[in-house]
Amino acid sequence: MSLLRENIVRIAEKITSEEGLILIDVLVRGNERSRVIEVFIDGESNITADDCAAVSQKMNDIVEGEKIITSPYRLDVSSPGTDRPLLYLKHINREFEVTYKSEGKKKKLKGKLKSINGEQLIFLTDREITINFNNITKAKVLISFS
Repeated sequence: MSLLRENIVRIAEKITSEEGLILIDVLVRGNERSRVIEVFIDGESNITADDCAAVSQKMNDIVEGEKIITSPYRLDVSSPGTDRPLLYLKHINREFEVTYKSEGKKKKLKGKLKSINGEQLIFLTDREITINFNNITKAKVLISFS
């Protein structure tokens, strides 16, 4: 991990913890002339624009105050969205479409997230399927409009 990313993660973890939120991921891309920092946050309830704005403002204050980045940059703070869901307690009983690795093969399932036990996610289809979090290559919450 680069020193810049380490510093950004440190700041983001501190702020999200203070705000009662969860840091999902930090992406740092570009170069010194055109740096983009993407911070993905989530929480027990839905993330609002105000949550994202508060984290963004506090991060900007620290990044600029500590002179972590001295060139122009863009900071984007958002929730992971439905195609990058946090597999967290608030998603229990939600329908998912999951792509995962099992026995060297790529598999898919559609099912309800029944429970989480450490790194093990238990989905209910026509049977109960346990998948290690690290074997999931893609997970998407299926939204129902009925």
